[in-house]
Amino acid sequence: MADNGEEKLIAVARHIAKTLGQNDNMADDILQIFSNFDGRFREKLGEKTGDESTLEQTLRSLDRQISRYVTADHPIWSDSADSSAFLDSVDELVALIRDWMPMAAEKPVASCLGRAEDLLQQAMFRLEEEFKFLMERGGESFDLTRSGIESAGAGANTESDEDDDVFEDEDGEIEIPVANAISDYNIIIDALPSGTINDLHEIAKRMVAAGYGKECSHVYSSCRREFLEESMTRLGLQKLSIDEVHKMPWSDLEDNIERWIKAVNVALRILFPSECRLCDRVFFGFSSAADLSFMEVCRGSAIQLLNFADAVAIGSRAPERLFKVLDVFETMRELMPEFEAVFSDQYCLFLRNEAFTIWKRLGEAIRGIFMELENLIRRDPAKSAVPGGGLHPITRYVMNYLRAACRSRQTLEQVFEESILPPGGGDYRKADDRVLSSSLSVQMHWVMELLESNLEAKSKIYRDPALCSVFMMNNGRYIVQKVKDSELGSLLGEDWVRKHSAKVRQYHVNYQRSSWSKVLGVLKLDNSSLAPNAGSKALKEKLKLFNVQFEDNCRTQSAWVIFDEQLREELKILVLGNVLPAYRNFLGRLQSMPDIGKQADRHIKYSAEDVEARIGELFQGNGGSAGSRK
Repeated sequence: MADNGEEKLIAVARHIAKTLGQNDNMADDILQIFSNFDGRFREKLGEKTGDESTLEQTLRSLDRQISRYVTADHPIWSDSADSSAFLDSVDELVALIRDWMPMAAEKPVASCLGRAEDLLQQAMFRLEEEFKFLMERGGESFDLTRSGIESAGAGANTESDEDDDVFEDEDGEIEIPVANAISDYNIIIDALPSGTINDLHEIAKRMVAAGYGKECSHVYSSCRREFLEESMTRLGLQKLSIDEVHKMPWSDLEDNIERWIKAVNVALRILFPSECRLCDRVFFGFSSAADLSFMEVCRGSAIQLLNFADAVAIGSRAPERLFKVLDVFETMRELMPEFEAVFSDQYCLFLRNEAFTIWKRLGEAIRGIFMELENLIRRDPAKSAVPGGGLHPITRYVMNYLRAACRSRQTLEQVFEESILPPGGGDYRKADDRVLSSSLSVQMHWVMELLESNLEAKSKIYRDPALCSVFMMNNGRYIVQKVKDSELGSLLGEDWVRKHSAKVRQYHVNYQRSSWSKVLGVLKLDNSSLAPNAGSKALKEKLKLFNVQFEDNCRTQSAWVIFDEQLREELKILVLGNVLPAYRNFLGRLQSMPDIGKQADRHIKYSAEDVEARIGELFQGNGGSAGSRK
């Protein structure tokens, strides 16, 4: 420390003398005056004269040593002795420049320092080449397949069950693909051998110390970026622009989303953390250089992953895309902690912010898809009636869609948290005074109300009031069943289920009144039917009228559809329970008339057993098998 202090003192004295003196002789005179006050000046001034020649000699020696390696036509790091000697020479050169820099204003020293700086630059260029050589040689020894990356993300095949697709299957259900979860991400990748990493660190240490940290970071980033891009390609991730994603057929986009989910998981959980670890080891002790290098390595691949998610977020709002968008949203949500942890430094702040923004944009896309579902229900035309009053396709589609969507209830609750009012706008049915549990519950009530209104408009196509009631009964029963056996039930609430079950029962009553009340009216016995002569004639007329109306009802309603077997039997029993007792009573009265007596069979077309059999043939329309789909 004392010698260092004296060196600085001499340097300051020389600087003062140089400043005050008008020429070199005057400067020396001033230094001589300083020496009269302190003996150290006298000693050191004599030494410095000799040291300048020593500087020249040392620089020449280093030039010979370093130039031999700089011009070598083979990799220096192919021989450990050569690499050690080269690094030692570089260390000496850096120390020489550092020690003599305070005297840089002196002409002899300035000249030497200039040559030393040129020599240092040549050494740095060669170190940069050696750094790249070590990176490439180390990378060749790494096999991506053996690392387990591909197998770790290979479980992206799909499973489905009876209700699992956006499109209806043969049973009228909605089907959504479910990706198998990757079970193990505990994979550490050492993409370079440990010895190579140590050599790289030694080179990086010299380059950063010499002021060439950015150059070192650049060559490092270029090599590792290529490896990372190759890894993304092997995971099946294509470089697609946002426009290319938007123009892609939906089936192709589904496949790309599955590949993206695999790739982003492997990248955030394995590849990026491994690159961060490698950067920290190569640039150990130089955190700024490590952080900058890591950002440059990962930026391209990270942006590629984020751009794809963004393309999905701002793409089509078609309802059938909901489930894949949910997959992307949930994947981003699960990986947000990884984004925060891996991209934690100042250079990667923009990546963290972009990931969060795109995740939120995916939530907006999901809300937009539900708005499009509402529009789909509103726009579904009431042009042609469903044959036999069976299930309408819009009912089956919407109910199975909502049931499938509610399997992601937790995610949807999170998405709709920001949108309490129904996306369709307007005031939401305040007259019901319902206490809704969540914003998702509001959304589901809103969609169900739109569906109900749409069905009511479609029911008006039927000219027969009884068939209108059958249509509403079929669709109402289907809706209530789908609500009761899914998450929709807890979202809509027990009051909703009770209210709509009561509506279905009312459709029963409406059907009975509009369809069989006239038939029962004909069978009703009044006082005019009790007179002996006039009564016989009236009863025969009534019987003829009954035959006509009964035949007409049975012929017409045999082609009607009741999709639910239980409901179909309930209606038959209801009709039979009302018609058969009245008919038997009527026949008994007819047979008891004196002027008819034993000739009654000539007037009776249908026996009680015949009536029962004909009623048993109701609701056997061709739409029955299609309408029974769940």
